[in-house]
Amino acid sequence: MESVKIKNFVIGPGQPLTVICGPCIMEGEDFTLRAAEELKEIFSDFPIQFIFKASYDKANRSSIHSFRGPGIEEGLKILQRVQKECGLCVTTDVHSPEEAKAAGSVCELIQIPAFLCRQTDLILAAGQTEAAVNVKKGQFLSPWEMKNVVEKLLECGNRRILLTDRGTSFGYNNLVSDMRAIPIMQNLGFPVCFDASHSAQLPGGLGNATGGQREFIPTLAKAAIAAGCNALFIEAHPDPASAKSDAATVMPFDSLKLLLKAVVKLYETMLCLNEPSPVLLR
Repeated sequence: MESVKIKNFVIGPGQPLTVICGPCIMEGEDFTLRAAEELKEIFSDFPIQFIFKASYDKANRSSIHSFRGPGIEEGLKILQRVQKECGLCVTTDVHSPEEAKAAGSVCELIQIPAFLCRQTDLILAAGQTEAAVNVKKGQFLSPWEMKNVVEKLLECGNRRILLTDRGTSFGYNNLVSDMRAIPIMQNLGFPVCFDASHSAQLPGGLGNATGGQREFIPTLAKAAIAAGCNALFIEAHPDPASAKSDAATVMPFDSLKLLLKAVVKLYETMLCLNEPSPVLLR
């Protein structure tokens, strides 16, 4: 498995745990900066490589009336302030080739949403930027099908690839996390992240919005660490009840601290075991 360098740290075998974390959506400039500062303070207590995440536009909201964010122009300006004033790496999700080019000129890591992971033009545009690319596995894909995504990025000459599992659809309004997906995707040659927040979602479970089971985020995160993942994705909010997106699955900051304490201990244990990923034949 190759390691992936992002700014001043590396994601991959034998490296410290990386956590991608932040509010689901930018709820204004002041809110986003405060959240980034608070999360920076939280993560400073742990041996974790922290990447701040927030979306400028949630293009796949269940309802047309749902809050979508400030838009790409304002959103990227906010992320630039987070970089400059907080000294953090930043990431956000993109939805079109034009957005990929713009976000790739600002963010150290750009994210391809799960629903868009087969959009070739989007993948190629992301791969042609100077940013590393994190592709979320579609809920409708088997993990070995991500081989095609990797090949598209490699065709661009981009080897700074991160693959993320966020659960798989096996029935109405529910997701199932198959931890076999982690070593399967690692065998494609690149680090694997596990999205513990979105894996706890109940898509469309509230009728006009996505529901979720926040209480299972710690269980899923710890299971993914035990399965050998290289990074975690956890959305967090200072007041989940008031969150304008994914309120059912963003973690309160206080709960996040407790989870980080647990996963760091587990991750360090896994590093000591130094167990290689199984060689999978398919």
